[in-house]
Amino acid sequence: MPPTLASLVQHSALKLTVRAGEERLDTPVRWAHVSELADPVPYLDGGELLLVTAMTLDARDPDVMRRYVRRLAAAGVVGLGFGIGVFYDDIPDALLDAARAEDFPLLAVPRRTPFLAISKAVSAAIAADQYRAVTAGFEVQRELTRAALAEGPSAVVARLAAHVNGWAALYDASGAVVAAAPEWAVRRAGRLTPDVERLRERSAPASTIAADTGDDRVELQSLGTGRRVRGALAVGTAAALGTAERYAVHSAIALLTLSTERSRSLQRAEQRLGAAVLRMLLSGEPDHARAVAADLYGTLLDAPFRVLLAEPSAPVDAPEPPLHALAEALEAAASRAGETLITVSDDDGRLVVLAADGGAVVADCLALHSEQEADDAGLVIGLSAPTGPIAAPNAFKEAEQSISVARRRGRALVEHEDLAAGSIVPLLADDAVRAFADGMLRALYEHDATGRGDLVASLRAWLSRHGQWDAAAADLGVHRHTLRYRMRRVEEILRRSLDDPDVRMELWLALKTTTGPTGE
Repeated sequence: MPPTLASLVQHSALKLTVRAGEERLDTPVRWAHVSELADPVPYLDGGELLLVTAMTLDARDPDVMRRYVRRLAAAGVVGLGFGIGVFYDDIPDALLDAARAEDFPLLAVPRRTPFLAISKAVSAAIAADQYRAVTAGFEVQRELTRAALAEGPSAVVARLAAHVNGWAALYDASGAVVAAAPEWAVRRAGRLTPDVERLRERSAPASTIAADTGDDRVELQSLGTGRRVRGALAVGTAAALGTAERYAVHSAIALLTLSTERSRSLQRAEQRLGAAVLRMLLSGEPDHARAVAADLYGTLLDAPFRVLLAEPSAPVDAPEPPLHALAEALEAAASRAGETLITVSDDDGRLVVLAADGGAVVADCLALHSEQEADDAGLVIGLSAPTGPIAAPNAFKEAEQSISVARRRGRALVEHEDLAAGSIVPLLADDAVRAFADGMLRALYEHDATGRGDLVASLRAWLSRHGQWDAAAADLGVHRHTLRYRMRRVEEILRRSLDDPDVRMELWLALKTTTGPTGE
């Protein structure tokens, strides 16, 4: 601990006597300073023990002493040492009364005790405290390093929390809590997610004091050696960190940053292996893919998986492209759930992901993007149906089809299963199809506009009844002969035969997609 007024009073060689402020002797002393100025405050930083002989002070004037003591206390001076036997045989009553009124520590310094001896004692105590802090810091560093090598980041967080007599939490790049200690700190760490997100917006390294943390003082430190934040460390304590605790935090930051960067290097190596595995799967070589993957991807290739394909919805010039953010979010979800996944960028700059069907990665992706518009998300995602290694090429095609539909619909995510379970008509809802339909039926609409019949409605009723004359005529409320006449007029106007199934199919789709002459 740093020196205090109490430790100086207990110093046998100094012979100091407490005359006022006995209840405030535990205050740390940052330095001992001699000044005979009537107003030394402009030259002080706070935390000093001020040593005086009152050479320039009227120490017998109560008003002068009250102003003098109040100004020292307001400036953060921790106490006043008064040299006896130089200009005053004892501490004047005016100064004693002023110090007692403010509960301001006042020490009597005997003539045989040089002020220099007090300064040396304070300096020696500060140096000893710093030496103890540095020594303790080195020991903490060794302990944290052993924990990092033997047990990993979670052990570093646990050891750090014990050393600072508080709690600590590690966050990944997405702001999710990866580890926290003690166990009760998990919920408290989760409340700091907004602060972590704000920290991620700044270039690494960065730090901040978290807001709204109750009785804790929480410091947040970013992790990462580049400009992008790779994670964050939160340290919560009841009071500001001391020197030894600060050494422990800095050591933990260095070790966790090293672990983060090492993990990213391993991730890049895994991505290269993942790219090779993906190429083999798409080339129809599942056995070779399994052999290369070995134990790296666990049971990913032995159970149903999904192929996820993502690309930007528009040209990207943002500092954090949406595909990078998506990849990090999926990797974080996999890490939290203990799942494996393959994440690869293909030759077209798209993100290709193989993730376990029914796992946290797919669930998080669906929860985040299923209801989003493509422009809001900044990307479009196509998700295949569950598949296995043998059918991987077909699953990739499903993902491509899904992403094509997602782009046309303006959706952030489309599942292939939804396409197979729904209607084909929404897939045709683009300008080219509508223009074809309008052109195909224009003549019929123009005929009906003259008031000479209702060919469009008759055609729709006849097709919906699969060419059954009586049923369609009943729907229209006309005689079947009238309907037959209208269908002949349709063939004459369109110059197409309704006996041709292709013609009937095209007309039905045109009726389903056309807007009509009035935009109906």
